[in-house]
Amino acid sequence: HDLVLVARREDRLQELAAELRGAHEVTVLVHPADLRERAAREALLGGVADAGRHVAGLANNAGYGSSGRAWELDLENELAEVALNVEALHHLTLAVVPEMVRRGTGAVLNVASIAAFQPTPGTATYGATKAFVQSFSEALHAELAGTGVSVTTLCPGPVDTEWRGVAGIPEGQMPGFLDVSAEEVAEQAVRAMVAGRRSVVPGTPNALVTL
Repeated sequence: HDLVLVARREDRLQELAAELRGAHEVTVLVHPADLRERAAREALLGGVADAGRHVAGLANNAGYGSSGRAWELDLENELAEVALNVEALHHLTLAVVPEMVRRGTGAVLNVASIAAFQPTPGTATYGATKAFVQSFSEALHAELAGTGVSVTTLCPGPVDTEWRGVAGIPEGQMPGFLDVSAEEVAEQAVRAMVAGRRSVVPGTPNALVTL
C-alpha cells in the first residue's frame, strides 16, 4: 500500500518516508499536523481527497498520557489529551469508514491500552480516554459486521517508547515483565488489522491483566 504519514514532527516523518520508499517502492506522502486541532484534521482529510486517493486502512496511533492527581495537573494539557486521544480518533474514524463501507472493504486500527479495562488512579484522564477508544471501537466493529470493513482495537501494555517520558511515569514504576517491544506490538497489531479481528492484546501477561 501507498502511505500517508501524519505527526507533528516533519523531520521524523521525512526520515521514515525515505526509508519506506527505498525499502518497499511505494508512494509515501508526508503530512505534518497537530491532530488535536479540528482544522488540522480537516486539512488532512482534504489533502488525501485532493490527491485522488482513498483510505484502505487507517491507523489511529497518535496519543499521549499524563500522570499525577488529575486536579493538580495542567488543565489545558488534560483537555488537549482528550482532544487527541478521543476527539481526533473519533473524527478520523467516522470520516473514512463511510467510504470504506461503500467500497465494501477497509480496515481501521485504533490504539487503546490495557488501561482501558479499569479506572487508573494516577493516570485518570489517560485511562478514561482509552476506555472510550475500546468501547467505541469494539461497538463499531460489531456495527460493521457484513460490510467488509473492520475496526481492530489494539490494547498494549507497557512499551519502551517516548510515551513514558511524556506522561511523566517514573523509571521502574511499571513491572518489567509486562514489557513488549514496539516492533512486536506493531507486528501483532497489523496482523490483527489485516485479519479483521475485533481486538488484540500483545503479550500473554498483558492479556491476563485485562481479565
